[in-house]
Amino acid sequence: MSIVALIAGVDEVGRGPLAGPVVTAAVVLDPGKPIEGLTDSKRLSEKRREQLVPLIEQSAYAWALGRAEVEEIDQLNILQASLLAMKRAVMALPFEIEHALVDGIHAPQLFCPVTTIIKGDLTEPAIAAASILAKVARDREMQAFEQLYPGYEFAQHKGYPTARHQQALLELGPSPIHRRSFAPVRKALR
Repeated sequence: MSIVALIAGVDEVGRGPLAGPVVTAAVVLDPGKPIEGLTDSKRLSEKRREQLVPLIEQSAYAWALGRAEVEEIDQLNILQASLLAMKRAVMALPFEIEHALVDGIHAPQLFCPVTTIIKGDLTEPAIAAASILAKVARDREMQAFEQLYPGYEFAQHKGYPTARHQQALLELGPSPIHRRSFAPVRKALR
């Protein structure tokens, strides 16, 4: 009988946008149920990400989402808010993990060892799975925000600083989900 180490892949989505939360996921994959096509969520089409989400949710030993709200981003800064959201995702798992593999160079403070891996979502399936779950969850939320705050086109750009988004920001002013600590949003407040 082999013993499987409980290793979670952890990734975040939404550090760069001007609006919305930062969303993270922690995923503990089952080595006996490999999932074809896991990679960095940005390299997948929206349709493919949507197809992979139920496969990840059904095949993984466990998965959980974490988040940091706009107010926390503005208060802490985006890096610290991202690390907090990662910690929340890991803490939301139904059991304690033995190790966390985190995409990037910054590690959240956890109760277990953490290894950071640059471009980990390209090399570690569990990080790729976390990347996909976090991206789809955040994208769905930004699509819903389009209904609450029309005119910003959140469903198209997901809060990222496109030319159209920045123009809408100047015309309409910031919405309640805009990050006031980000320079383009501060500029629109004047």
